Amino acid sequence: MAIDYDKLMAWPFEDVRHRYTRRDTMLYALGLGLGADPTDEGELRYVYEKDLVTLPTLPVVLGYPGMWLKDPATGVDAVRLVHGEQSLTIHRHPAPEGEVIGRTRVTGIVDKGTGKGALIYTERRITDAASGEPIATLGSTTFCRADGGFGGPTGPTKPVHELPTRAPDHVVDRKTPAGLALIYRLSGDYNPLHAEPALARAAGFERPILHGLATYGIAGWAITQAAGAGDPARIVSIETRFSSPVYPGETISTEVWLDGGVVSFQARVVERDVVVLNNGRAALR
Repeated sequence: MAIDYDKLMAWPFEDVRHRYTRRDTMLYALGLGLGADPTDEGELRYVYEKDLVTLPTLPVVLGYPGMWLKDPATGVDAVRLVHGEQSLTIHRHPAPEGEVIGRTRVTGIVDKGTGKGALIYTERRITDAASGEPIATLGSTTFCRADGGFGGPTGPTKPVHELPTRAPDHVVDRKTPAGLALIYRLSGDYNPLHAEPALARAAGFERPILHGLATYGIAGWAITQAAGAGDPARIVSIETRFSSPVYPGETISTEVWLDGGVVSFQARVVERDVVVLNNGRAALR
């Protein structure tokens, strides 16, 4: 079955009402590897309920519609899709607990051609369930590697943020625990690609890979440290492209450039010298 452009553009998402607790907030931070040194008070505040602080990227696990592209009616080969890009705009820094509503919609589909795949753009708006106040808007690009050539539009595609050519102003390294994906998945993304060795090998990886959004969250923490003076509420937006997977146990090195209120960044795996997040841009409050 091929992608039906009109059908997929009008995909009927249901609202997701999501009540999350302080435990969920701490679990999310633990899933990014924070708290590895339990005496580091700068990290303890994200994983301990006393004076609990939330990470700016917490909204990526709120109001999540699940793996909707696995539905055969989408016409997508779900085995061969990958997360291509992620953006997050924070309207109100998320509270440590609360109830939110996530509303997702498809905003665009690009046919790159037969053998070249397709891009599906989605948007998720997170609002406070009681007041309706906006908390965050998320944008996601899914690269469907096997689904090009269905006769859809060939553009437009999202512009790419160009990184500075000078040396980075800050570099923040983060060694990930070998079992990190097994913790991160408890925040709601249960894709077996991140847990089952046999399935990971069948998908072309030597072993289960880390969730792209876990790498994204680690970069968000690094930007908070390097550009936000350790204050997560200073982060207004973060967007990036996923360029290569990370294996749990590897070291993620986030390179940060500061230009006023604009932060450019990329992340690489130190052990393989491979860029895993590219063309990153964040904004500060």
